[in-house]
Order: sequence, then structure tokens, then C-alpha cells
Amino acid sequence: MKWPRLAPHSRASLADALATVTPALTRPAAGRPPASTLRAALYRHAFNPARRATDMVPAVARALGWLAQASLPVTQLSDPRVTRAALDALMLRLDDSRAAAATVARKRAVFHGALGYAVKLGLLDANPLGQVRWTAPAAATAVNLQAVASPAQVRAILAVVARLRPELAAFFGCMYYAALRPEEAVAVRQTDLILPPHGRGKLILTGACPRTGSAWTGTGTPYELRGLKHRPDGTVRVVPVPSALAGLLRQHLREHGTAPDGRLFRGARGGMLSESVYGRVWHAARRAALGPDLAATPLARRPYDLRHAALSLWLNASGAPAEVAVRAGNSVRVVQDVYAHCMDGRDEIISRQIEDALDPDSGIRHRSRCVTASGVTHRSSCPDPVRYMSVNDAARPHVAHGRPVSHTRTVPG
Repeated sequence: MKWPRLAPHSRASLADALATVTPALTRPAAGRPPASTLRAALYRHAFNPARRATDMVPAVARALGWLAQASLPVTQLSDPRVTRAALDALMLRLDDSRAAAATVARKRAVFHGALGYAVKLGLLDANPLGQVRWTAPAAATAVNLQAVASPAQVRAILAVVARLRPELAAFFGCMYYAALRPEEAVAVRQTDLILPPHGRGKLILTGACPRTGSAWTGTGTPYELRGLKHRPDGTVRVVPVPSALAGLLRQHLREHGTAPDGRLFRGARGGMLSESVYGRVWHAARRAALGPDLAATPLARRPYDLRHAALSLWLNASGAPAEVAVRAGNSVRVVQDVYAHCMDGRDEIISRQIEDALDPDSGIRHRSRCVTASGVTHRSSCPDPVRYMSVNDAARPHVAHGRPVSHTRTVPG
């Protein structure tokens, strides 16, 4: 029912959830195939209409035949023992290890939606999940503070990228200086840019091109051009481009040009820039710029962490979550839930207020120190020992994008 309207990634996500819960909705029967075979048969065939009628290997055909015989009647879903067993199955991976809380929540939502559709079809009187007292593990929404790189650290990594693969420097720059998602950055075209000869510019984003796999797209290719994430079709997002990124984009256009369709970033043969290609470059540049000690931490471990670093910096510098949300293509609530804890200085302000409440005389000693809405004026005098770690002295270039690279973070975020 949902397939025609779903984005490719959502199709794969729905099939993944149903492939997890379906084996739990079976009765004991002889000849049960291995869990990995059942999952492959469900994920790649049963829950993919485009491949349901295609030829399949004998093992997959036998697995689907066994499921057809061992599957429980829909009416048994009204038994709380059955639904609880299905929910418990969502908690585990194939190797019986614990699944991530966010994964469990996503799969439960799919299961709930499937049962709700069964109610609409008259197969069930009510959604049985509402009758079971089962609590999903809490999923963390806030970004990991240890993954947020400082501007100096990002500049150092970008400088190494410029040496290893100069045609990708502006790509990663878009993800940091404009907080683009990877699927938005790969889809940027020259016509999306407003770049004056000097100074700042703008990006006019109209779509994204996520990679899901040819099995889930309607085009038969791994990529499918879509609208902006969580936005109606036709939505446009305007992102101001700071001078640092504007310079990178001008240089990219001069030295590397565009693909025939106007895309700025492309693969070796002119196709879509793949995650495997830019991922390898990112990991190599990160190790070289940060050194082994910092590279072993979560700091900027994924290219997507550039977006996290950007949004935490914007929020920290501006204190304007509504404007940050507009630029990022998120809701204000998401920005506050995910990034508010990245703001520096609040802990010092609150600690001083508590001290003043405990000892009123202490307020006299601190009264001369200026405090702003975003923190104390000289909050860099007591930096966080982890977030303000320096980049690798040996590997770090002395100059990145025309500016010296400082040894420690000077701008919070």
C-alpha cells in the first residue's frame, strides 16, 4: 500500500523492519531455515514488490515456502503473548546482540503501522500493540559532543583533503560551512550557486540525491533525485555561504568545472559521487590531520559529523535556534534537542549563580566580570580539555585556505 509513495530509503527501511518481525510470527515447524536465510528471503524478495516475481535461488524459495506454512493466522496477533514475542524480536540483531534504541523505535513504528492497516482492512478489531505494556529502550537524540570538531580541526582536515583529492575539498566544505547533508552536497549544481566575485554567496537547494540501492529505487539505479528531506516537493532552502566556502567553490569551478549536467561533484567516470569514494578520502585525511590519538576518538569520525560541527557552531555563535533551523532544513525542536547541549559557557554561568546563592558575598567578587547571553566574555580562558584538544602538530599544515591553523579551538562549537 505504501510502496508507490515511499522514497527509496524508506522502502528499504520498511522492508528491513518487516523482515525482522515476521520470523517471530511463526509457529514451531520442522525444517526451519537459518535466521540469515529467512531474513534474506524476506528483505530481498517478499517485501520488495519489484523483485517478488524474479528468479530466486532454491534456498530462498524453500525459506519462503516454509514461512507460508508456518506463518500464524492474523487473528492470533490479538494474543498479547504473540505481539510481545514480536516486539522482543525487534530488540535483537541476527547475532542476538542488542539492537540500537533508535533502530528498535523505527522498526516498532513500522510494525504498528502494519497492524493499523490490518485494522482498516477488517482483519483485526483493534491494533494489538495498544493492549501490550511494552517499553522500547530510550533512544538518544543529542549529538555526541565528542564527535564535534573545532574550526581549526576541520580546517586542518580540509587542507589534507585539498592535497589528496583537491576536487573534493569544496564538497566537504559544503558539509561544514553550509551544513549540507551528504545527499544534498552530491546534488549541488552550478545553477544552485549565487557567487559574486568576492565575499559571501548563497546556495539555493532544491533537492537531494541519496544512495539507497537499485533494488529500492524506481529508476533502477542506486540514486534517485528527491526533494529536500522532510519537506514537501518543490520546497527550496536558501543557505548563506560564508566567505571561506565561497572561495572554495570559486576555486573548484575554475580548476575542476562541472559534470555535463552541471553537478559540481562527481565520481571518477562522471557519475554520482559515491559514499565509498568520499568516505575513503575523508578517513585518510582525518588520520593524517588529527594524528593517531585523536583519530582513535569519535571526533569527526564520519563526514556527516561536519554537519553536526557546523550546526553546533552556528547555534553557539548566534544563539538563534530559529534561524539556524531554517538554514539547516530542520525544525527548531530538532535543533534544540540535538545541539543545545553543545553551547559553551552555560555551565559556568549556572555554577556561578549557584555559588552566589550559597554565598551572597561571592557575588561581589564576580560582579565586575562581564557575562553575555551566550556565556562569559572570556570563556576561552577555561576550555574543555577534550573538545579543545589540538590537532596533530606533525601532520597539520601551517596554512589552510589562506589562514594560519591555530593549535587549539578558538571559536566554540
